[in-house]
Amino acid sequence: MNLIKTYLTVIFSYILMLSCGEKSQVESPASFALTDTMMARISLDTVVTEPVASELKLSGKVTPGDNKVASIFPIVAGYVTKVNVSLGDHVKKGQVLAVIRSTDIADFEKQRRDGETELLLAKKNLKAAEELNESKLNTDRDVVAARKAVDDAEAELNRISEVLRIYHVNNGTNYNVIAPISGFVTDKNLNVDMQLPSGYSESIFTIAQIDEIYVTANVFETDISKISPDMPAEVEILSYSGKKFRGRINKIMNILDPETKTMKVQILLPNPGYALKPEMAATVYLHYQEPLTLPSVPAEAVVFDKSRNYLMIFHRQDSIETRMVEPERTTRGKTYITSGLAAGEKVIVKNALLIYDAIND
Repeated sequence: MNLIKTYLTVIFSYILMLSCGEKSQVESPASFALTDTMMARISLDTVVTEPVASELKLSGKVTPGDNKVASIFPIVAGYVTKVNVSLGDHVKKGQVLAVIRSTDIADFEKQRRDGETELLLAKKNLKAAEELNESKLNTDRDVVAARKAVDDAEAELNRISEVLRIYHVNNGTNYNVIAPISGFVTDKNLNVDMQLPSGYSESIFTIAQIDEIYVTANVFETDISKISPDMPAEVEILSYSGKKFRGRINKIMNILDPETKTMKVQILLPNPGYALKPEMAATVYLHYQEPLTLPSVPAEAVVFDKSRNYLMIFHRQDSIETRMVEPERTTRGKTYITSGLAAGEKVIVKNALLIYDAIND
């Protein structure tokens, strides 16, 4: 009988020790209290209940906007005598990029000279017809015909002059290739001594404005429902590790690429100093809220130990609780808790691990 009593006493003592051990992981020892110095080294945050923020990670690349790219094609055939720019150069609107000597220009020049001669002759004939009409030596119909000849000659000369203006020709046989916009030369297919045949259909220069730039990202079919216009986005570029470029979705292309089965979206970003360059690889993070509300704390407040997550709940300076919690996810520096936490409670954020070790070790 005494042996049974002794055995039960040992078991009861062991259970009591275990329960005391578990309690020490939940509540701070009675002797533990934060000093004023320790209080100055920590920070507190109040638990709030809010919609769960989520994040979508996409791959993409830097591209110039479609309406900020100008491809230049040769209007005439001819022989390239001068190229003034190289790939990557910055050019200004109206700058001469290249010069092409062309027989087409020579033909237009001849037509202009012929037009000037025709107009001069038509004006002389009109003057003569008006003088004869005053002397009753011809009819009014003759004057009308002479005046029409002047109008026709002026129209033809204006047409030829407009063609030469479009071709940026003042005189001679040279065709000046002019930059239609300011920007950077992103493509160049022209060299000195190159012969451009009639009907040449390839672009000889491409100029892109990159003071504002687009990041084009690919969205998989399963994620399309999460995308909306003006959605906030963060962009990371391989060349600028650790730096985030912030913008919003500017355009959604509501079609799928037949090869990749993805929908493209564009994020417009300012580009001071031209840091972002076309074709740079990009990673895009899109932020949205899910229809789920949970308590949230700063991610820094969560202590991970022995495969479990804990928060240090602050009641008073001499009453701090170590509480095990179940995180749902961590997004953008916030951790959302599914159980073990209520709104309005205070948690230790800064130096939470230090306090955890002081209480639980």
